[in-house]
Amino acid sequence: KQGRDRRFQAILPLRGKILNVEKARLHKILENNEIRSMVTALGINIGEDLDIEKLRYYKVIIMTDADFDGAHIKTLLLTFFYRYMKPLIERGNIYIAQPPLYKVEYNKKSQYLFNDQELDDKLKEIEGNPRIQRYKGLGEMNPEQLWETTMNPENRVLKRIELEDNIEAEDMFTILMGSKVEPRRDFIYKHGLEVKELDF
Repeated sequence: KQGRDRRFQAILPLRGKILNVEKARLHKILENNEIRSMVTALGINIGEDLDIEKLRYYKVIIMTDADFDGAHIKTLLLTFFYRYMKPLIERGNIYIAQPPLYKVEYNKKSQYLFNDQELDDKLKEIEGNPRIQRYKGLGEMNPEQLWETTMNPENRVLKRIELEDNIEAEDMFTILMGSKVEPRRDFIYKHGLEVKELDF
C-alpha cells in the first residue's frame, strides 16, 4: 500500500486462496472471503444483481507477481470477472498490470525488463558484466520501486482485457478452468509448445 498514490489509487490485497469459480457453486463463491472483499470494494454486486453504475473505480487492475503462480492467480481472477462481473470486461474496466521480472543495471543506467526474451535481447546488446536482479514477487520491491514500475501512471504498463470472441472465451474458460481434466490435458498437449502468450 505504500507504493500507491492514495489520492487516486486504492489497493485491495488478497491474502487467501482465490477460488476457481468455474468449479464452484454459487453459495461457495459467496462464502469465499477474497471474493466477498472484491465485491464489497467494487460496490456493484455480482451476477444478475450487478449494478454497473455503482462501480467505485474506473480501472480495476489485477496486479500479481510476474511468475507462474502470479499467472495462475490472474487466470482465477479473470475467470471470476468473466463469469460474475462480465460487464466490467465488456466496458473495458479490467486491466492487468505488467510488473517487471528483471532489473538490469549497466553503464550507470538501469532498465526494467518484463520477460526472459527481453533479458536475452538486452544482454546481447550491452557489454561488460551487468547487474541483474530478478523479482520473484511484488513483495520483493520496495515502495519506490513498486511505484516506479507498476503503479505510476506515467511509467506503468497495463493491458486492457477485451472480449473479442464471446464463444471462444467461453470455450477457453471451460477447458482451462473447468472440472474436466481430459479437455484441459488435450489442449495443453496440442498447444502447449506453440503458445507464448494466450489471448482470449
